[in-house]
Amino acid sequence: MRLLRLTAGLLLLSAGGIACTQGADGTPVPVVHASNAAVTPLLPTNVLALPSFDPGTFQELLGQLRGTPVVVNVWASWCKPCEDETPLLVKAAKTYAGRVQFLGIDIQDARTSARTFQQRYRVPYPSVYDPTSAVQHSLGFYGQPETVFYDAGGRAVDTVPLPLDEETLKTGLDKALGG
Repeated sequence: MRLLRLTAGLLLLSAGGIACTQGADGTPVPVVHASNAAVTPLLPTNVLALPSFDPGTFQELLGQLRGTPVVVNVWASWCKPCEDETPLLVKAAKTYAGRVQFLGIDIQDARTSARTFQQRYRVPYPSVYDPTSAVQHSLGFYGQPETVFYDAGGRAVDTVPLPLDEETLKTGLDKALGG
């Protein structure tokens, strides 16, 4: 009987831990097990989620993505050059799906405007929300759009502090893929 109660208690505790994996704003909250290892992936699975990230959480996300080349693009819905380059990023994200993780950083924006932008351009990859540009500045960027390409080892292999064109995007992707 005691073993049955203990098992039931453990099941309740683990169910509670699973149920409490998101903060009030939808930001994933790591679930800590007895080993103190965080296991909740930080990459948003819903491309319209736009969870708020700070520089530390963003670096943790990049760490979780190690093993996969990553393209990080800083953008805003009110940025005309961002609008111009987004179709190129959308096309590349579809072409390189499963081989390269695309990730946006939406800066100094309203979430509703950002989500409308994502829907208008049918952006297939997630973005994180950076209303104060703290994440952007931690990457050494101060304008938009800006893009950084990481190889599978997590090393920045190319940085583009201007709007992307097709050739520049392909060059960055080739470097990220080790080509």
